[in-house]
Amino acid sequence: MSESAKEQFRKYLESAGAIDTLVKVLVSLYEEPDKPKNSLDYIKASLGGPTPSEYESVVAERDNLQKRVAQLEEELAALRAEPAEAAE
Repeated sequence: MSESAKEQFRKYLESAGAIDTLVKVLVSLYEEPDKPKNSLDYIKASLGGPTPSEYESVVAERDNLQKRVAQLEEELAALRAEPAEAAE
């Protein structure tokens, strides 16, 4: 990566506020009296990301909802087929 590309990227991060946000998160981690076991999870949570358990919960909920959608689609297909069978 060229120096000009690095400088452009740095300016982009600065103008978007990313550098300030990252510095604030790292300072809060530094000032944390009880350091977390997993600093990456702390940083993700500070930036608004889900915790690993929240992520797993959302994935499980998504899987259950996908199964429910499949069940409802089957029921809908069966209900749509009923009037056609009654007409015969």
